[in-house]
Amino acid sequence: MIYFIIGLLVLTALVTFGNRFVSANPAVLAKNLKTLAGVFLILLAGIFAVTGRFILAVPMLGLGLSVLGLSGLNRLSRGYKPNKSSGQRSRVRTAMVEMELDHDTGTMTGTVLAGGFQGRRLDDLSETDLEAFWRETAQDGQSQKLVEAYLDRRLASWRENFQADGAERQGSAAGTGPMTDEEAYQILGLARGAGDAEIRAAHRRLMMRVHPDQGGSGFLAAKINEAKDTLLRRH
Repeated sequence: MIYFIIGLLVLTALVTFGNRFVSANPAVLAKNLKTLAGVFLILLAGIFAVTGRFILAVPMLGLGLSVLGLSGLNRLSRGYKPNKSSGQRSRVRTAMVEMELDHDTGTMTGTVLAGGFQGRRLDDLSETDLEAFWRETAQDGQSQKLVEAYLDRRLASWRENFQADGAERQGSAAGTGPMTDEEAYQILGLARGAGDAEIRAAHRRLMMRVHPDQGGSGFLAAKINEAKDTLLRRH
């Protein structure tokens, strides 16, 4: 009797799959096949359980749930580790501007801390306003370099339009005293107490986003390197 039921389930699954095969695109087809396999395994586990074959029912149920993505078995079997970078943001603050970098997308956003545009977001400033603020930051070298890193991502031709000498402004960050641990954690987007492995991983991830060889900013790359060195020395 049990084999008749199993055969009936297989036949039903094949008929359903065949009806959808003709019209489905490959992505949908693969998803449906996976769902069908998961449901079939769960039903099979139920049949084994009803007939008292619990030694087969339990692993079959776990496999079915794993196929459907309802279990952590799949991830555990592959040594899955959560992506700790998801949602993380780095923060760099100078006298005139605070900038944030999204680890996942590489998007930079900033807020003006001093000057004629104090309190405003850089994303809300027009190109004319950005030029005016960039000229204001000439009084603070680090602030100006940070704004230039933002401009490099938002306005590709700003150096020509603002009559800026791009070749001389991509140097390393000017020193303003030793970086504090708190600043270093903010720059790397880490919580206080992060271990060496987390520090190195955050450093590698951020350098892929901002390294000058990848079209990024020399100033931000220098800050990220300094943050890593500061924390590793403490550890």
